[in-house]
Amino acid sequence: MTDAPDGRPRPTDLWRHRGIRALVVARDGSVRGWRWWARNWDRLVAALQDEAPVGLAAPAPSGPLIEQRTAPRQIVVPAQGYVYSFHIRATFAWSSAVSVRAEVLSWYADYFMPQALQRLTRVAADAARELAPHRAADLERHLQQSLAEQGPWGYKRGDLEVSCEPDVAVRLDEQIRRAVQPQIDRLVDLDCRLEEHLQRARYAEELSRRWLGILDEHLAVAGGDPDLASARQHMLSRQRDAVRWIDELLGQRRRPEAGRFGSPNVAPRQGHPGTGGDVPR
Repeated sequence: MTDAPDGRPRPTDLWRHRGIRALVVARDGSVRGWRWWARNWDRLVAALQDEAPVGLAAPAPSGPLIEQRTAPRQIVVPAQGYVYSFHIRATFAWSSAVSVRAEVLSWYADYFMPQALQRLTRVAADAARELAPHRAADLERHLQQSLAEQGPWGYKRGDLEVSCEPDVAVRLDEQIRRAVQPQIDRLVDLDCRLEEHLQRARYAEELSRRWLGILDEHLAVAGGDPDLASARQHMLSRQRDAVRWIDELLGQRRRPEAGRFGSPNVAPRQGHPGTGGDVPR
């Protein structure tokens, strides 16, 4: 580069230097851009084709894809007598034996949901018409057992087949719920009373058993002391009464009838030990 007489670069040389520098910068930017396109071209094409990008595929799930759907409305079926009804809340777990995208499985679930609802309604109606309107729990158990025995329901469209597994929860008619509410409250109260007496019986049995252990130790040291032997026999009788009381309470709990469940026999009868027990003197 030739300098001017005052030592500064000539204008022509200055513009030539700036032009060369701009070309170098443009060349380097083009090279970097080309390298970026070369690295990301396959990923861009895969994205436009709605496929997973190369090298960035998400790990496959451990099991089949499942689409959970809740029925848009409750299923209402008449109970025995066709006056009151059972209300059923249903959910469906949709899946496919072959690998499909989530949006595909969701579309098939929407497409076949009316058929699944219709089939479940028929199954529930057949079972409900023989049950009294307050036996919602019996209907729910029957439906759960029946659905488990049937296995998944299959639906096919074209070459793709999907299946669903329904699950149900049964609720009482509102008028029936209000009618049985006092009885249910009474049963809950009786159950609490039975549990209280059962705890007392178990405590009495535990206390009698401990006293028997103490008396056995004293008898081993004192020999045949008649007072200790009499006290031991008394505590042994109390322990047997407590065990018999526990068995009676457990037997009442296992009975399904409400009348037996809430009978006066829940309270300790004469001869049954109390929680304090009789301490031998």
